[in-house]
Amino acid sequence: MVAFFQAYFFVLRNPGSTPRVMPQIWLDHGVPFAPQAFGVYASLWVYVSLPPALMGNFRGLVRFTIWVTLMCALCLALFWAFPTQVPEPSIDWSAYPYLSFLKGVDASGNACPSLHVASAVFTTFWLHHLFGAMGAPRALGWMSHLFCVAIAWSTLATLQHVALDVLAGALVGWVFARLSLYQAQAALRAPRCALA
Repeated sequence: MVAFFQAYFFVLRNPGSTPRVMPQIWLDHGVPFAPQAFGVYASLWVYVSLPPALMGNFRGLVRFTIWVTLMCALCLALFWAFPTQVPEPSIDWSAYPYLSFLKGVDASGNACPSLHVASAVFTTFWLHHLFGAMGAPRALGWMSHLFCVAIAWSTLATLQHVALDVLAGALVGWVFARLSLYQAQAALRAPRCALA
């Protein structure tokens, strides 16, 4: 985790070129600014920790870690080679301390694809398969999917991303989730908490 953030902030502070502003589409105008969405946005770090916490074997943990690392590495490479940023809104961020802190820490260059959304989608697929192996109620799976959607919404509602960033991030997360779960039955066997 420490290595990721070191690489992340290095890329943001040393982009390969001047960041380009991402265009907005109709979906952006349909999601109003909602500062209270910060809590949902920040909850990603709890959400992505669930698959490792539920993993029942070391092989599964290694597989998850390798693939999520590859996904992050691809996104960081894209942030460096093709830096992008969101349009600057006319908002006084000092009125929203948490968002002001986030904007101060998160430099431009990492808009597209949304790594936040990619991580949420990747996690959702892994939880879906883990819940299946655990014999968990379907309601847990639906709650996980809805939480993923809420995280994607929060990236728009906090103005951290535009819709094209979210769509690109969802695609990245989907591709890496599908690749990581291909023939992964052994990695998902014997979850830590069987609910059947």
